[in-house]
Amino acid sequence: MNNLLTPIVLFVYNRPKHTEQTLEALFKNDLANESILYIYVDGPKEISTEEDLRYITETRQILRKRQWCREVHIIESEKNKGLANSIIFGVTEIVNKHGSVIVLEDDIVTSKGFLTYMNSALNTYRNDSKVMQVTGFIYPIDKTNLPETFFYNANSCWGWGTWKRAWDYYIDDINIIYKRLIEKPVNWKKFNAFQGRAFQDQLMDNLNGRIKTWAVKWHACVYLNDGMILHPRSSLTKNIGFDGSGVHCGYDNKMLSMDIIENIQVVKHKELHSRIAMKSLKKYFAISNQSTINKIIRKLYSLKNLLRV
Repeated sequence: MNNLLTPIVLFVYNRPKHTEQTLEALFKNDLANESILYIYVDGPKEISTEEDLRYITETRQILRKRQWCREVHIIESEKNKGLANSIIFGVTEIVNKHGSVIVLEDDIVTSKGFLTYMNSALNTYRNDSKVMQVTGFIYPIDKTNLPETFFYNANSCWGWGTWKRAWDYYIDDINIIYKRLIEKPVNWKKFNAFQGRAFQDQLMDNLNGRIKTWAVKWHACVYLNDGMILHPRSSLTKNIGFDGSGVHCGYDNKMLSMDIIENIQVVKHKELHSRIAMKSLKKYFAISNQSTINKIIRKLYSLKNLLRV
């Protein structure tokens, strides 16, 4: 299996505590001592405070704390590229070199069986052109009667992997993506994958220049090519960035307190869809979306009362 191990790419910037937790968890993975790790380190912004520079320095020091994997290659940028550009550049460079890639960001904690699961999934579906991504994350859905793995066509970037054959379909120009979606034509309900308007809103925010992200572009490219994304029944990763420190993440105790499973067995599916999994996902997002709506209503109600005073 050694010759088939996929390299890991980790993207870091200025969060030393998160980076250390991510690396410590990766170090404990069963296949870490057999794997190659590439770490892409973003550079400081033109307007950086002394505190920003200190955090960047501390993060870079942690990278050299120990031998995290069998091989560790650190690629440091002198200038700030931004997360989206860093990921696009790094994933493209490594997937072109090795044929496949496992991707982590500086706030993704993995279980000890994460690399085993990812490599098994990437090897199992390596030549299946319909499958464009495998991911180690799944929301805390009802697992009753769920298969070990299933296909759910929503991109998750919290510990994922792909192949060159799939990543070649990635388009970075949001205008081209939107034009092709309209021409397809896009089924927005399917595009949003039960998650309200989450993906659609991200897409439009990128189109209108309000944000600059990469994940929704990749999600759109998978959709445009009728691709499939493999998910585990229980998550092998947890996003610790929901402590309010991330650029695009607020505070979410539910995500922070998520349990992650040690191992997942990968068996190739004959059926591409699991009705049980889809039912469980629909139920989870229906409850989550209602909870979000209730929070908005409570905030509006509180604001209305304040305006009365």
